[in-house]
Amino acid sequence: MHEFIRTSLRQQRAVIRSRWEVLLRIERAPTPLALPDTLVHLFDHTFEEILQGLSSTHRTAGEPRPEAQCDCNPMRVYFAAFEQAVMEALILAQAEETSLSQEDRNASVRDLSTTVRRIARKEIALYDGLCQQKRPVDLSS
Repeated sequence: MHEFIRTSLRQQRAVIRSRWEVLLRIERAPTPLALPDTLVHLFDHTFEEILQGLSSTHRTAGEPRPEAQCDCNPMRVYFAAFEQAVMEALILAQAEETSLSQEDRNASVRDLSTTVRRIARKEIALYDGLCQQKRPVDLSS
């Protein structure tokens, strides 16, 4: 990931956050934990984790979108909206930098999506693990 793009994403933080919130509000929240007003405090931490996770070398393969096992997992909508908002910002950053080759542009998209999805997979799995532990207790015995 070129430093120019990383810097541009950092400069677009407020725009990305605003777009993320709009996208999040479009989705029907499966649980109160998925409401934008509940998730908003996670944004800055996730944004920094993504920027720190971007590689300086080209990655060859992308990651599939993570799946949640629990339908009420608030991280599903959180990361879907996050990925779209940050990708939109990446495309705008790439449009400003005409010196980037097509290979560099494609690599940046792969790197960003791989990083977001890797973090999303970890967070979604964490919540799924918590949710699966809350099974009803069998009181019949």
